[in-house]
Amino acid sequence: MGLNLVSANWESASTQLVKQQRIIAAIDLGTNSLHMVVVKIDPTLPAFSIIAREKETVRLGDRNTTTGELKPEIIEKAIAALGRFQEVAKTFNAETTIAVATSAVRESPNGRDFLHRIEKELDLSVDLISGQEEARRIYLGVLSGMEFHNQPQMIIDIGGGSTELILGDCHEPRTLTSTKVGAVRLTSELITTDPISNVEFQYLQAYARGMLERAVDEVLANIQFGESPRLIGTSGTIETLAVIHARENLGSVPSTFNGYQFSLEDLRKWVNRLRKLTHSERTAISGMPDKRAEVILAGAVILQEAMTLLGAESITTCERSLREGVIVDWMLAHGLIEDRLRYQGSVRQRSILKHANKYHITLEHSDRVASFALSLFDQTQGTLHNWGINERQLLWAAAILHNCGHYISHSAHHKHSYYLIRNGELLGYTETEIEIVANLARYHRKSAPKKKHENYRNLLSKQHRQIVNQLSSILRLAVALDRRQIGAIAGVKCEYYPEFKQVNLQVFPTQLDDDCALELWSLNFKKGVFEEEFGVKLVANLENSTIPDFS
Repeated sequence: MGLNLVSANWESASTQLVKQQRIIAAIDLGTNSLHMVVVKIDPTLPAFSIIAREKETVRLGDRNTTTGELKPEIIEKAIAALGRFQEVAKTFNAETTIAVATSAVRESPNGRDFLHRIEKELDLSVDLISGQEEARRIYLGVLSGMEFHNQPQMIIDIGGGSTELILGDCHEPRTLTSTKVGAVRLTSELITTDPISNVEFQYLQAYARGMLERAVDEVLANIQFGESPRLIGTSGTIETLAVIHARENLGSVPSTFNGYQFSLEDLRKWVNRLRKLTHSERTAISGMPDKRAEVILAGAVILQEAMTLLGAESITTCERSLREGVIVDWMLAHGLIEDRLRYQGSVRQRSILKHANKYHITLEHSDRVASFALSLFDQTQGTLHNWGINERQLLWAAAILHNCGHYISHSAHHKHSYYLIRNGELLGYTETEIEIVANLARYHRKSAPKKKHENYRNLLSKQHRQIVNQLSSILRLAVALDRRQIGAIAGVKCEYYPEFKQVNLQVFPTQLDDDCALELWSLNFKKGVFEEEFGVKLVANLENSTIPDFS
């Protein structure tokens, strides 16, 4: 029932969209560079065209070697670049700017402080995404720019701090991996000589290969008999290698590198050439950007080792990647895609239900709690709160998973629920959204949210804390309504009387001869947090009739 309610809400939202072109911007705070694309979306196709690109090499991955923190001067440079990006987006009348941060910010002890500062100074909310979620959005970006011909494809994205290896077809990704090997990371950690010494080069190759083996095994394990997927490459490293390959072999650069190919044999030749050159000599190569020359050898070695392990004799380049995937994900979330990518609209539900199964959750109970939570959310929307479809989805997720902490222990299971959700890498959610869902589950019982709680302090903004405060109080009531976990309550009806600051809750039993005494007791026991949060008095009454149709 909970799933049906969520799906129905998404469907109604999509049918209400105005069919007009929309302009949005997407920013990727990568380990090596900050990138932005501004796109024009045509919802009638649905498709988007890129109308502007911006890039700045900031090197967030060049962190303090002792503490691992982002350096102050690099933070300043990044904030200045983001401010400039915002001005560019404004000139194109972008209605919104979506921003995501990846491995460098994920791994930095002061990464969240950095995101707080961006939000405070630029009024720009940056979503921190996990490696697996990064891989999923890269997949979406490639799928939006390449024809898959109903065949599976392997995708490799070599970033500054991590490398994503993906296997997917035109229906869904089969394997999503993220490995902590990147061009900037390996350059700073493993290369100290110029040109690189034989000892360092051999260790660089062995290290990259060793780190990639597990991800490659996952990809190969999901290739079915008779399939021969091609390898698609994205990111600055692969694009640069494609440029220098084209200049040498074609004498010019093609107008687009989408679909451009080069072989593993040619790549090996370039790796052997690059390893013998100094930094200044690499900079002099035609088509080599100055900043890329510093890290190109490590990036090329990662690609060489990955292709060797995968058994790929050639690679096809794709100009779309993470930031375009961020656009596609936004379109999916806003009901703008109804074609082959439509399945992705349910990626959140499937991810939540996968985790529910993993932690042996009693789904019948959780689904009833979710139904009650969404019913209370809908009936109080516009009167007690003004949260929208996204917050509704987060409430549903928390309701389904609220009891997952029982997997560890019954004692303090709400705290265990927080831990399992927070560290579960839920697909389709940003780190911020996962933090909100985990906190909602954490506060379905016992103490109300408090500033002294570390998990509550992890929430990035006052708005996020307010979401947790209000929706967790709704979730508490929903849990109370299925206290015996037998479906004793068929439904509820809320009536708000603003002049009295009172909410009357009519409770309809499934069996008319059931007094639902335990559910009513639980409601009265748990209603205090709800009353305090919304500034109302809650009065619950059991009705002696079947539930009416509220539609």
